[in-house]
Amino acid sequence: MGMKAVIPVAGFGTRMLPAAKATPKELLPIVDRPTIQYVVQEAADAGADDVLLVTAKDKRAIEDHFDRSAELEARLRASGREALLASINDLMARVTVHAVRQSEQRGLGHAVAQAQRHAGNQAFLCLLGDTIFSGDPLPCRQLVEAHRRLGTSVIGLEEVPPEKVGRYGIVGGEWIGDGLMRVNTLVEKPLAEHAPSRCAVAARYILTPAIFECLDRTTPGAGGEIQLTDALRLLLEREPIHGLILKARRHDIGNPIDWLRTNLIFARRDAELWKQIAPLIQSLLRGE
Repeated sequence: MGMKAVIPVAGFGTRMLPAAKATPKELLPIVDRPTIQYVVQEAADAGADDVLLVTAKDKRAIEDHFDRSAELEARLRASGREALLASINDLMARVTVHAVRQSEQRGLGHAVAQAQRHAGNQAFLCLLGDTIFSGDPLPCRQLVEAHRRLGTSVIGLEEVPPEKVGRYGIVGGEWIGDGLMRVNTLVEKPLAEHAPSRCAVAARYILTPAIFECLDRTTPGAGGEIQLTDALRLLLEREPIHGLILKARRHDIGNPIDWLRTNLIFARRDAELWKQIAPLIQSLLRGE
């Protein structure tokens, strides 16, 4: 049996308004496919065969993307253009994607808690739906390999410059080799001078099922939100947690500049596509 994955996608996407008013930010395209497809693909490539999307009532379109469209497929087949849907159909043949609704916006921890029945009594991947990565290996594969060796929850980490420390959850602990840390503290958005390290939580996790009891015990913070970082701090009192420096490069699509930058970075990976785009960029730089 493959590993299960949980992808929270219920957020409002306010930094991407008005683009994300009717179209969920997770469906905004990176080159030729929506962001969420890259996220599900990463989980599938690491061995996940069952993916749960934690959605909201205005985000039904995300579920629809992972459903078959008989009429569209018939039309493409009739015109010999089936290849246009090959990437999503191939992915759907490998993984079951289904959804549960987060009835109210109560934070990332509350979103993850909705997956308790789905995850059952096994460790599961957790991927934030508005963050993708480039490089090899991708985070999920790294985390799965580390979990197989260690048997613990494993948090994906990225080293950030001091001026960005206050934007993230930061972990501290003891380095045990190969980019692995035995975590002993987690702090949400600390001041740089008080941060235990510059290692930021980077949108990818493997969590043991004990996280659900910790989420149940987590006190809501600002705005009534239940933070996953707070639950992880409780989990740390019960069992070991490790952090792992991710080798891939993280790309956020949560605001327009980052979204546009990510599109250009991913376009650069396709030689034929970049051949068309590079002259345009050069002409813009020349002010033409």
